[in-house]
Amino acid sequence: MELLIILTLLVIAAETSYLVVAQTVKLKHSKKQHMPIFVDTSVLIDGRIIAIAESGFITSTLFIPRTVVGELQFLADNADSEKRTRARHGLDIVKELQAMSNVKVEIFNDGTKAEEGVDNQLLKLAKEYNGAICTIDFNLNKVAQVEKIPVLNVNDLAKTLRMAYLPGEKIRLELTQKGNDQHQAVGHLADGTMVVVEHANSQIGKTVEIEFIRALQTAAGKMMFARLVGGGDRDVIKKAAAQTKRASVKAQLPAKILKPVRRARTQPEPVAIPVPELAPAPLPKPQQQSRQPQAPRETSARPQAQKNAGRQNNRRRTPEDSLFELLDKQE
Repeated sequence: MELLIILTLLVIAAETSYLVVAQTVKLKHSKKQHMPIFVDTSVLIDGRIIAIAESGFITSTLFIPRTVVGELQFLADNADSEKRTRARHGLDIVKELQAMSNVKVEIFNDGTKAEEGVDNQLLKLAKEYNGAICTIDFNLNKVAQVEKIPVLNVNDLAKTLRMAYLPGEKIRLELTQKGNDQHQAVGHLADGTMVVVEHANSQIGKTVEIEFIRALQTAAGKMMFARLVGGGDRDVIKKAAAQTKRASVKAQLPAKILKPVRRARTQPEPVAIPVPELAPAPLPKPQQQSRQPQAPRETSARPQAQKNAGRQNNRRRTPEDSLFELLDKQE
């Protein structure tokens, strides 16, 4: 009986210890998720914190120390024109963060001026309240890492999310399937990013060298466009380009314009050309007769003599004609 009671007490103690340990781990995990984030001056001047907050990745409360706001105010009043503009932009960012509904922002009252400096004040607050620092300052980032303070660096986040390949870079890629257009081919990178290669439908199933042209970021993911290095199949490219150009031009023309053009090609209509009225030509001036007598032309005399001879032959001869011919011979 005593042994049974001892075993029961041990089981109860074990269960109690397990529950205490599990609750402690859960509290630590919850505290880590909702640890306060102290925002640096450089982040407010940069402004990209707005996009991060809108995306919903910030679940903890953003604490903006009063010393940070005081530094922005000092720069907006006493610095040069460029720094004044940037400091005023930082104050506007604070106002936009406070107006957001999906993120909680509080102004932490730690004094109006930090005698040891704003960076040291942020490190002190992060240590005291077990929080993190949000900054893009390189030196503050290094110091926080040395002192084992969590750092949320916007520059590191942007570097991590940037494209693996930029426009102009070249790689070898296997084309696996057709694209939406007839001349396109599709391949995939190692991370699953779709790459659409222009004028490469004849290279499907092959590994070719491509050059990235541009990237398209959508809500469904990232998609990149590329072209073949060296031109690929030039005949296919020229033919596809000509068909695309012809289709685009035809699509831009309305249907009402296309019908008259076809009718004009098959059956052209006559066009009346206006004829200008001509002025009457001036009459030729009468030529003055030369004083020297002109010699008779032989060419005109011969036909006349032949004509007279023909008339004489056609007429019947009389005795008087014979008498006249005899007298002419005697003369």
